[in-house]
Amino acid sequence: MKAMILAAGRGERMRPLTDSVPKPLLEVAGKPLIVHVVERLARAGFTGLVVNLGYRGDQIRVALGDGSAWGVRIDYSREPENALETGGGIFQALPLLTDPFVAVNADVATDFPFATLRTVPESLAHLILVPNPPHHPEGDFDLAGRRVLPGKGGRYTFSGIGVYRHALFAGCTAGRFPLAPLLYRAAERGEVTGELYRGTWMDIGTPQRLAAWRKRQRRGGESDEPTG
Repeated sequence: MKAMILAAGRGERMRPLTDSVPKPLLEVAGKPLIVHVVERLARAGFTGLVVNLGYRGDQIRVALGDGSAWGVRIDYSREPENALETGGGIFQALPLLTDPFVAVNADVATDFPFATLRTVPESLAHLILVPNPPHHPEGDFDLAGRRVLPGKGGRYTFSGIGVYRHALFAGCTAGRFPLAPLLYRAAERGEVTGELYRGTWMDIGTPQRLAAWRKRQRRGGESDEPTG
């Protein structure tokens, strides 16, 4: 099974930090965010990675190379500078990916055990959900056992970690489109499973959350900063 790291976004909320570098290359504990993700995937046994590139993507390619420094092989899916959004970016990369495949956001900081994603239910998508963080109190989904229920007002937030089958993208055409509508429609049909993860997780989406994660790492992983 291959894993895709979603790294093409502009990182508007991170400005001015992202005016000269892409968000995945912002550093925590002396390493770019995306390198932390690569290392965790490599330790979990994922040796084939795909990284999509958009805004200042050449910098990411230079930083990661072919992946041999971490014992993996990295293929790249190049997108326009304004990126294709998550759905369009994954759709473009499907020829490079196994069926199913893992996808994870490059700006997610977590200790989630990625190796467990090899044995998820055979649904169109399997999502890792987390308790709603303070910055996203309305949530994305709910859970009934392992079935994901769609709609805002859910108890849980999508972590940016999931397993997807190519069939989720059936009927899609090349171009810019989001992933969320595909997931909501599949969830309404009962074709999305999921699980709740209560371990360490943070979406590094703003300078404030980046600063909080850096502070946490300086304390050796222990912090009174809220998870999320």
